[in-house]
This record gives sequence, C-alpha cells and structure tokens, in this order.
Amino acid sequence: MPRKRPEELRSHRWFGVDDLRAFGHRSRMLQAGYAEDDFRGKPVIGIINTWSELSPCHFHFRTRAEEVKRGVWQAGGFPVELPAHPVTEQYQKPTSMLYRNLLAMETEELARSHPCDGLVLLGGCDKTPPGLMMGAISSGLPSIFVPAGPMLRGNWRGKTLGSGSDVWKYHAELRAGNITPAQWKDMEGGIARSFGTCMTAGTAATMMLAVEALGFTLPGASSIPAADSAHPRMATETGKRIVEMVWEDLTPQALITEGSVDNAVTATMAFGGSTNAIPHLIAMARRAGVMLDLERFDALSQRVPLVANLRPNAGEYLMEDFFYAGGARAFLNRIRDYLDLSARTVTGRSIGEDIEGAEVFDESVILPLDKPLQSEGGLAVLKGSLAPKGAVIKTSAADPRLLQHTGPAVVFEDYADLKKRLDDPDLPVTPDSVLVLKQAGPQGGPGMPEWGMLPLPKKMLQAGVRDMVRLSDARMSGTSYGTCVLHVAPESHVGGPLALVKDGDLIRLDVAGRRLDLLVDEAEMERRRAAWTPPQRRYGRGWTSLYLDNVTQADEGCDLRFLEGTLPTPEPDIY
Repeated sequence: MPRKRPEELRSHRWFGVDDLRAFGHRSRMLQAGYAEDDFRGKPVIGIINTWSELSPCHFHFRTRAEEVKRGVWQAGGFPVELPAHPVTEQYQKPTSMLYRNLLAMETEELARSHPCDGLVLLGGCDKTPPGLMMGAISSGLPSIFVPAGPMLRGNWRGKTLGSGSDVWKYHAELRAGNITPAQWKDMEGGIARSFGTCMTAGTAATMMLAVEALGFTLPGASSIPAADSAHPRMATETGKRIVEMVWEDLTPQALITEGSVDNAVTATMAFGGSTNAIPHLIAMARRAGVMLDLERFDALSQRVPLVANLRPNAGEYLMEDFFYAGGARAFLNRIRDYLDLSARTVTGRSIGEDIEGAEVFDESVILPLDKPLQSEGGLAVLKGSLAPKGAVIKTSAADPRLLQHTGPAVVFEDYADLKKRLDDPDLPVTPDSVLVLKQAGPQGGPGMPEWGMLPLPKKMLQAGVRDMVRLSDARMSGTSYGTCVLHVAPESHVGGPLALVKDGDLIRLDVAGRRLDLLVDEAEMERRRAAWTPPQRRYGRGWTSLYLDNVTQADEGCDLRFLEGTLPTPEPDIY
C-alpha cells in the first residue's frame, strides 16, 4: 500500500499550512519549547493516558507514557500526552461501568478535536480497554493499545492470593466464623503487592487478551506483568509501531472484521474469561459495524475448549504463571485451529503470522486441547420466560450440580434490601433457594454494578453451604465465582419479567438446554404486569441523566444510542 506523504497527515491542517491559524498553532508549540522540525511534517501521536492517583492498576502509566514517547521520537513521530477519564474500578461509585461510555466519548473527542494522526491507548483496568477502544474505533484514527498488565501474585501466610477471588472466599469464611477479624485485616497487606491490574483471570485480564486477539496490541503484550522489565520495552516498541501505522494508514476499520471479532470472542471463551466481556465486545464490535449478538457468543463458546487453568475457574495459577507458561502468544497458538488466522493486526501481518511458533512452557497452566478444563468455553447464554432477551452464566466458575436446578425464589427488591435482610435469621432460605436481586441493571443500578455475585446468607454459610443459584440483572466481577446468572434482559427497572418475580416463585435453570424460566402461569404474569409501576427516576441532571436517557440494554452492549454505529463525523473546521 502507498505510504502517506507529510502533507496528507491530518495534523498538516493544524501545522503545515500558511495561514493565521497555523501561525498560532506553530507559535504555541514554539512556546512549549519545541522546534518546528520536531512537529511539522511528522505524525502527531496522541497518547491517551488513563493514569490517576486513584487508579492503582495504572500507577505505572506516568512512566509508561514516557516510554511510549521514547519510541515515537525514535521512529520520527511527535508524541503528545492527553489525559483521559481513568474509570477507576476500585473507587468510582455506584460502579465504574456507569463511566465506560464517558471514557469512550472522551477518547473519540480528544482524537477528533486535536491534531492527532494516530493514537496510543494506555488502559487495562476493567472498563478502560473497552472504553478506549470504542472511542478509538469511532475516531477512525490508526490506534494501538498498551495493556497495563497484571500485578504480582498475592501472598498471605504462605498462601498464594488472587485478586477478588480470595476476597470473596475468605470473606465468606470470616462471616462463617472460620477466620478471625485479625486474620482478615492482616490479609489486606498481601493481596495487592504491586501496580497493575487484578492478577486473576478477571475482567482486566480478559479484556486485555480480547483486545490482543482483536489485533490491537503488539504480539504477547496483553500478558506481560506490569512490573516485568519486558513491559516498558513493549511500551517503547508500541510507540515506534504507531508511527509506521500512521504512514501506512492502518486504521481500526482495516483491522476489525467479523473474523477478528470472532477471534476476540473465541479467545475469551477458551480463557474462561469474565462475563463482563460480553457487553464490552458487543459495544466495541457495533462501533465498527459488526453486529455481534449473544447467540454468536454461545455458538463460539460451544465449539472451543477452555484451556486456561487459572483462578477463578480452577486451581492455584494466576496471570504471572500464565506469562511464564508462554503468555498470550502461546495461548492463542494453542487455540489457532479455532481462530481466523488471516485477520490483520497492528503489526501489519496476520494474527496467524504473529503467533506462529509460540510455545507453551507449562501445560499445567495452558492445557492441551485434548485435556481441557472443560470441553466448551467458560460462558453460556440462556433464554426463556425470565430472560426473553438473554442472560449469561460463567459455567467454568459454577458448581456443576447447580447447572440444572429448580428452586423457590428469595427476592431482594434492590441492594439496600439485600443488605438489610440477607443475614436475618428468619430469612426463608434453604440451600435449594434461588437468590434474586432486582434493580441492578444498566438503568436500575444505575450502570449495571457488579452486584451479581450475591453474598450467601450467613445461616447458609454457617451450615457449610458455599454456593447457591443467584440471579440478577447485574454484572459480577470477573474475579468472582459461583452459580450466578447475570445480565438478565430486559432488566427489572424497565419492566422485564425479572421485575415481576415474587418470593416462592419457582425458577428453573437448565444450562445444558440454555434455558432460564419463571414457572408462573401466564394469567398470573398478566395480573402482575398490570399492577407494576416503573420506579421513580432518581437523577435529573448531569452525566447520569444523559446516560439513563440513552443507554441500551445488556444484550445490546450498554452503549449510548447516539454513539453507536458507523455514521461519519466531519473533521473539525479550522478558521
């Protein structure tokens, strides 16, 4: 393909013409201490940085941005750092998912309104990979992703700890009285030992891998631990590569196809990845005009085996072990027969070429295809009278005996109701009960919080119960485990069947049959629908109001309707 000429660069409109505005643009760069030769006629690379002092996953991004700049300078480009919303998983309430679309919109507008020729996207914590990618796809500029990488494995009293997974595990033991408050407190200092994302196979690890499988990172980048010296080297190489991508005009539209989207979904399934990947990948694909739906997830899940032996799906292994076992390249090469090997990546080559020859060094971590953790991928999609538009379950993290189950509902109208009544000794709950949470979807949360791994009632824990069927329109952390049915659509807040469930109603879960049904006759359901009234609106202004007016349901990706699709946006006028 012919390479761009300097006058064809997008930034030429700002810096390369001879008029009053360009005079002002150049003079301000001189004001910043740059020589005209530094920026004129060179690709301007926007480094979209989600660093924040309230984002421990991204603490190292101040340094990584400088390392990206080093690569951009070496390749003859001009780097400019643009801070963006960090979408902090740990601290933003009610949920970081409420702000994923804000990051997507900010990324797109930062790129569009500034003299950027290409983008380097610095993200990793759960909502930043999809948010950055959604914005970059819609901007249409050559873009490459720098994954934050997982933190080091946790350690407590000689035990290996994994983010999230062991929090839920040991908190249940605390509530059951099996560990002391002092032991629980002591664990705080050992579970997160470095900068970087969760080191279990949670949402962060899933989404970084999915972005690589989609073709938007350097080969193997998604699995490098944040504290490993290979990570800054990868950042510099990424800076070099984006300059060449600009000259080649290698845009997201040239990379995203049905095949590359299928690769991202297939990798997620074989990884036993987070259920959160489903709305994220749907939203990303639809920004590129690929109409990904729940049925496609289920079809791909049923054809690929789960070969990543990582928590929370099984065993003791964490992302650090995954890297030492060969990392993302070896994993993708292991499942190469299930991938579209012709799909292009940011390297300019095919993904098949990128992963060729990658070896697995530890087959107890990345399993052989004939000895998988389970014969199908880790996620399943359910439909039925309780979820007409679909629901999802992470089968790899569930108790197999509960994957076909019928039990009476114990209903919580919202999370406040759950907190108030969950440990009431008089709660009418047995091990066969189905715990149901309402008002936790995209609008009900708002933002579809990670409330879907409902804690078990204290009296069940004390009786030795460690899993029950749990059902909601919420999401759950990718580090979570248990028989949790999630993303029920339509959600209860908009009057989906979930809104009409009452205590004692029988609910039937049949994962093999891909069914989720409320066993209440239609005449009774009609009476309940007639009596149902929508909840009162709580937000009348600001971002949340805009979000509530435009957010789609879980099966559609939870994007904002006015951001979906591929309609072109004109380049900004410069007068």
